[in-house]
Amino acid sequence: MTRTLARTRDELAAFLRSRRERISPEQAGLPASGRRRTPGLRREEVAALAGVGLTWYTWLEQGREIGVSPGFLDSLCRVLRLDATERRHLYLLTYQRAPAEQAQTWCVVPKVIHRLMADMPLRPAYVLNLRWDVLAWNSAADKIFNFADKPAEQRNLLWMLFTDEKMRSLLCAWEQQAIHMLSSFRRDFAHASTQSDVTELVRSLEKVSTEFKHWWNRQDIQGPCQGIRHLDIPSFGNISFEHTTLTVDADRHLHLSYYAPCLEDPAQSAFEGWLLGKAD
Repeated sequence: MTRTLARTRDELAAFLRSRRERISPEQAGLPASGRRRTPGLRREEVAALAGVGLTWYTWLEQGREIGVSPGFLDSLCRVLRLDATERRHLYLLTYQRAPAEQAQTWCVVPKVIHRLMADMPLRPAYVLNLRWDVLAWNSAADKIFNFADKPAEQRNLLWMLFTDEKMRSLLCAWEQQAIHMLSSFRRDFAHASTQSDVTELVRSLEKVSTEFKHWWNRQDIQGPCQGIRHLDIPSFGNISFEHTTLTVDADRHLHLSYYAPCLEDPAQSAFEGWLLGKAD
């Protein structure tokens, strides 16, 4: 389908005009030129600073059907001094998709998410960031995965998956699950900078796990890491879970992993009793 600005034309015009009018010539690195009839930058000044012709920029501000590139949009963001939220909005108005961004690892979980997990004592849940550090979890998840017993620097789901024997024995059909989870991690890896702690994690795992190194270099890409997961929980036994990942904060790449015992699994009631500390 051909891209069209018809739906966003008026909003795009108003947005660009409001942003150039708030930038003074001095802020843009231009010499002061006395009093102006309108505040901010003129169209011809924005066009010159962004490296395009006046007619072309005028057409953009009018929402005409012209092609725009990510490179130009980033130049325009720089000229208009747009912050990250404004930059995203401009992309959605003109390019009709969010800009490619190199994300940073985030380590703060909103309080309401802590409360949400605490309100689900019978449903294991935990929060991962872009690097797959386990930032928060509820008591049910801790009873299964023993997150609290791990040093903070090792409380990383990918690290545990490939270096922790307890995690390996917990996941039934470990190899199949590990390959699928690694494929899911690769999608998050694509958001990270080449000089980041996410890349450092991958390099560290390549040194300590031949399986990780082999599967990582295969470049496998699969669908979302959700569905059925079979666990063999010490002191309890085998049980099957439906599991999925929910986005907590898209901009900060925080995701909540949620597990619910399969309704048809006969161990469901016993599992809930086990979580509550009740005897069989």
